[in-house]
Amino acid sequence: MASRRAADALISSGSVRVNGERPPPSGTFVDPDRDEVTVDGRVVRPVTRHRYLVLNKPLGVITTSKDESDRTTVLDVVGEEGHSGHRLFPVGRLDADTSGLLLLTDDGELAFRLTHPRYKVAKEYIATVIGNPTAADLETLRSGVNLEEGVTAPAEVETLAVTPGSRDSVLADIRIVIREGRHRQVRRMVHGVGHKVHSLRRVGFGPLKIGRLKVGGWRLLGDAEVSALRRAVGIDKQ
Repeated sequence: MASRRAADALISSGSVRVNGERPPPSGTFVDPDRDEVTVDGRVVRPVTRHRYLVLNKPLGVITTSKDESDRTTVLDVVGEEGHSGHRLFPVGRLDADTSGLLLLTDDGELAFRLTHPRYKVAKEYIATVIGNPTAADLETLRSGVNLEEGVTAPAEVETLAVTPGSRDSVLADIRIVIREGRHRQVRRMVHGVGHKVHSLRRVGFGPLKIGRLKVGGWRLLGDAEVSALRRAVGIDKQ
């Protein structure tokens, strides 16, 4: 029916009824098999099967469900075929100038855990940076970069390739794996060691990998992939 924030507003407004009664503003627990929940008189049916998509987000696309400036969103990219009647939302964010792997689903519990700092879900990026970072730069990225809000947690960092050129035209591809979700974190980390990101794409999220999925393409996750995500955040036992 709505996002968590919008659902809170619906409850507070009095639009929601549980077995015909108005619940308290803070909400109440319901049993989907026994209780009837309505919004403005319309019965809410619980989702019986969730939908999970992985999208290779193109540059310039906004990671949101709706954009007030009418820019292209990730939900526009997957279209009605991707939705298939489900109310999908992106799990986490990718900036407009960052491409790569993005998970979309209607599984609220899984999405919450995947983005909560407590579960330290790995996010893998390939950053093409201007200049060739030194061994000391790489070690600082690994051990922690001092950002405005504090030092970053340890990260996995390695140089994959270097394109020769003059001092200002050398490009280096760096693999960076972080387990935090700070705003524009990878770009800020790289800037913190004296370099600038030329391009950035996410290639892994927890056990998921982008593989050969083309830019702008999407696919449904298989049962094994969904199970791996659930195990990664402790929903299912290992």
